[in-house]
Amino acid sequence: MIVIDQELDTSGLMCPLPLLRLKKALQTLGSGQTVRVRATDPASVLDFGVYLEQAGHVLVDYAEEAGTHLFLIRKG
Repeated sequence: MIVIDQELDTSGLMCPLPLLRLKKALQTLGSGQTVRVRATDPASVLDFGVYLEQAGHVLVDYAEEAGTHLFLIRKG
């Protein structure tokens, strides 16, 4: 079972706000902790993917439900 250390809802926000909120949330977490992000901006899929790869964080899980993107991210 994965422990979710923080929840982040960026629904209704458009690029670059979801990514900026994610970066801020990750700054508050320790290495290995997780954040679950809810986003409605279609660009968040690409934005988060590129950022996570460059910053060394891990996308643990991703799902899409009715236009809402759900990300589970572990801080590297």
